This record gives sequence, C-alpha cells and structure tokens, in this order.
Amino acid sequence: MSTAMIVTTLASIILAALLALLMIPVLVWLERRVCGLIQDRLGPNRTNILGFRLGGVVQSFADVIKLVVKEEYYPRHLAKNRTLFILAPMITFASALLAFMVIPFADDLVIGAERMRIQALPVDTGILWYLAIGSVGVIGMVLGGWLSHNKYSLLGSLRGANQMISYELALGLGVVSMILTYNTLDFNAMVAWQSGTVLGILPAWGVLVQPLAALVVIVALFVETNRAPFSVAEGESEIVAGFMTEYTAMKFAMYFMGEYVAMNAASAVIVTMFFGGYQLPWLSTTALTEHFAPVAWAIVLLLPVGVAFFIRWMRKNNTVRPTVSTDGGRRFETRVLTVALVVMTLLIDGILIYVATLPPESPGTRIAVVLLQIAVFVAKLMAFNIFFIIIRWTLPRFRYDQVQWLGWRTLLPLALVNIFITALVVVGVAS
Repeated sequence: MSTAMIVTTLASIILAALLALLMIPVLVWLERRVCGLIQDRLGPNRTNILGFRLGGVVQSFADVIKLVVKEEYYPRHLAKNRTLFILAPMITFASALLAFMVIPFADDLVIGAERMRIQALPVDTGILWYLAIGSVGVIGMVLGGWLSHNKYSLLGSLRGANQMISYELALGLGVVSMILTYNTLDFNAMVAWQSGTVLGILPAWGVLVQPLAALVVIVALFVETNRAPFSVAEGESEIVAGFMTEYTAMKFAMYFMGEYVAMNAASAVIVTMFFGGYQLPWLSTTALTEHFAPVAWAIVLLLPVGVAFFIRWMRKNNTVRPTVSTDGGRRFETRVLTVALVVMTLLIDGILIYVATLPPESPGTRIAVVLLQIAVFVAKLMAFNIFFIIIRWTLPRFRYDQVQWLGWRTLLPLALVNIFITALVVVGVAS
C-alpha cells in the first residue's frame, strides 16, 4: 500500500468521524434555533467562551459538560444487569455511527495508476451494510426498556421494536427498487449513475427517476431514526420518556447523541440515493475535472459575495436590545469573526486561482475536485438535516395506531406496487 493510499484512507476515516461526531453539537444547535424560529422566539444565544457565542453553538458544548459531570443514577434492581444496562445506549450509538461510515463523500481520487476511495469503509455493498448495521440500534432500545423494569420503559422499547419491524419492510422494498434501477449495491456507483440527465434537461437524480420509491424510503427513514412525528417510542406525553426513562447523565447522552447520528446517517443515505450525492447537477466527475477552471473562477467570484452578505447579516443580528447597557462583547466577536471570514475567503480564492491554472490531469486539480465534491455533499447533508428538524417542529406526534396504519396499510402497498412497476420497466428497457 502506497503512502498516498494510506493518507487518503486515514483522511477518509477522520472526515467520516468528524462529520458524524462534530455534527452532533451543530445539529443540537440547529434543532433549537429552527425550533425557536418556527415558534417565533429566540433559541440559545447567551452561553459564551470569552465572549464568543458563535450564534449559540457554544450552548451545545455546555450541555456536553453538564451531562459528563451529572450524577450517574442506577435503579436498585440493577445489581446483576448493570453491565447490559450501560451497554444498551452504546449499542444504539455505535450502530448509528457505523452505519454512517459507508457513505462516500466524493468520487474516487485517481493519482497515477492508483484509485483511492473517499469512504471510511470502502465496501461495494454499502446499502446492505447500512440496512444491516442500522437495524442493530433497536437492540439497544429493547435492552434499555427491558432492563429498566419500568412499565413505561418496556412499553417504549416494544413500540420501538414494532415500529422498526413495520417500516423495515417498506424501507427494504423501496431500496430494492433503487437497486433494480441502478443495478448496483455500491453507493459510489449509485452516485455515478445520477450524474447523467433525464429527458436531456433534468439531472438524473433518484428522486426524479423514482419519486414513489423516494417517498417510501424517506418516510421509512424518518421512522427508523425515531424522529417526530414518529417518536412514539419516547412519547413524553404518554409514557414519560419511553425506553430512556431510567437513564441519566452520559447514559442518556448516548441515546440522545445516537438519535442525531442516526438522523445524520439517514440524511446522508437520502442524499446519496436520491439527490446526486456529492455530484453537482449536470456535472459528472470527469466533466468537472476537465472543466474545473471555469467552475473555480465562478466560485472565486461568488464566494466573496456570499461572505459579504453573511457578514452584513451578522453585524445586523449579533446585537442586543437598545435598552441593554452593554453588548456583552458582541461587537468584538463580530469584528473577530469578520476578519476570520475575510482571511478564509482570500485563502480559498487564492488556492482556487492557483488550481485554475493547472492542467486538468494534474494531481492538484483532482484533489481540488474531491474537496469541492466533499463541500457539495456537506451542503446537501446540512439541507436534509434541516429538513428533518423542520418536520419535527411542524407536525404533531402521530398516535401509535396511526404510525402502524401508515406503515402496513399505506407504505408497504406503495412499495410493492413500485417494485412491480420498476421490474417491468427494467425488463422492458433491457429487452
């Protein structure tokens, strides 16, 4: 194995870990800010480190410290099963984290005769890995509810297990439709398939080619992540907190963080299967590499404009009420962040100008293409995470019977009809 291969593999693993773990405080912050926006109130905006609030992100790190130092509580009846009680949330968290590892963040990096995958776990059966490992998370829910010896916890874990079984069928059939369409189990190959066009105009994204399968899979993934309006396994208004009722401190945090990692993984799967993954619309990796210079110049021109608008918005909104005697260091924070953003923009533009002068086949251009694709993937990922959050704070929680009715009486028949139609179309095109 060459040095370039080792560096690329380590970089892919680190990138996957950062996107999975560092995204947790960002998603918690987004959850609160979007919730506040929808409910016409402010989200977290006071907690700071040396005057830096970063729009409220610091509050998420304060929550981590609170959970780490909080007292650990164990019910008295756990004298014999404490190890399993502690292990349960770890199973749920690890399952979501490992499911995320098969997502490709960019196309293969080709340098010389070597082809390196930008994927933490470079397997050719990524969708099967996600379905298998992602389903293990329910074991943590069941163990947590059963070992708690609490009727509310047990009821929540049973709800979670039944919900998982109900929607796994629809999810699996929806995925089979996409496998028939793409003729592959590899996430990277699915993204490459979507680099074409439909009717010569629209990008060949899965959501346009298979809209019914997209609907089935997206709804099923909402249920798989136990997010509202399908959060009947927690159901605070009915069963206190469901399977998490007896969990405190970091044991609770593992369940809490596992939900956000699972949401992040589900968003990544949706982006990869239905929205072109890391690809820009109408630009395959080959086309982007050959025409990277004009794309780079476009970014050079547009990036300062976007940063200028953001700085103007920040200066307008990073303030306090006129009646408050002090701004609590917000002007200083705004000045520092403005300088940091300007320096970052100049640095990125300088790098892009240099890369634009390189030939398309050079390693510098290929690395720049990979970095741009990673940025595109992260932008799409954040958009779908925000979509998950908006849905949670827009729709009320469904009743348990409504959740089961939707899974068995609506999604499952739709998935069966769709896979039948897909099979007919695939056979017809092949013949």
